[in-house]
Amino acid sequence: MTLGGIEAGGTRWRCAVGDGGGTVERLECFATTTPAETIGRAVEFFRRSGPVSALGVGCFGPVDLDPSSPGWGRITTTPKPGWAGTDVVSMLRAGLDLPIAFETDVDAAAVGEGRWGAAAGVESFAYVTVGTGIGGGVVANGRPLHGLVHPELGHMLVPHDRDRDPFPGSCPFHRDCLEGLASGTALRERWGSPGEELDRPEAWELEADYLALGLANLVLVLSPERIVLGGGVGAAPGLLDLVRERLPEAIGGYIEAPLLREGIEQYVVPPALGPRSGVIGAIELARTAAGG
Repeated sequence: MTLGGIEAGGTRWRCAVGDGGGTVERLECFATTTPAETIGRAVEFFRRSGPVSALGVGCFGPVDLDPSSPGWGRITTTPKPGWAGTDVVSMLRAGLDLPIAFETDVDAAAVGEGRWGAAAGVESFAYVTVGTGIGGGVVANGRPLHGLVHPELGHMLVPHDRDRDPFPGSCPFHRDCLEGLASGTALRERWGSPGEELDRPEAWELEADYLALGLANLVLVLSPERIVLGGGVGAAPGLLDLVRERLPEAIGGYIEAPLLREGIEQYVVPPALGPRSGVIGAIELARTAAGG
């Protein structure tokens, strides 16, 4: 059975086909432009690479994930110009008549890491990606967590010491939420250089402090059995070790668990699937949609 997966990001889309066994047989990446052009390119990819039995989509958001909602399958209040209100599922179905599973992009990546990667065998965990923005997916008892909408881990509020860090924050909605203080966008706007060019120890010390505060909120509220920390900024050399060092300090000794002490290297881990977490997870969603 051939299955399709889309990691529909705000910067680029990754489309792939596979058999649901954790591998990608064919992959194509292209820039996120207009909805019509981008979704049209995805449809053409699957027409060339198919037929596929089902399609899984992990989409940037926020998105409507409630199957009973008339807006299911749509992007809602995204700041991405031209994409707010886009009915992603309907546009894909217009070109590809097949079952479609729809999730957030970070939930798809979490599903991939939970099935085939760094959280394999773990029932409840969080996947946090730090890149241009910050997103997160939570898997509880083996399934992505939904509620009123879906978790928006990047927009949690964290302490902001304005004497140490007078930067007001980059989030257009909340200014100094976690994303507004610790995303790649925040790094560039605060320091004047993108993360990959940033060679200032104080910048990475501050970044680690903010990320540790965000992860401490996850530990205290959701109590995940593991945290996977990914994304382009998340992969910056030395950052993961700094975050591991600061996380127990941020929790302040309130939670007594070996994984927060000597086991911290097994508790906060990098993704095992690299940049393919999202498309592999989307293919796994397609397997579920196909009844596999």
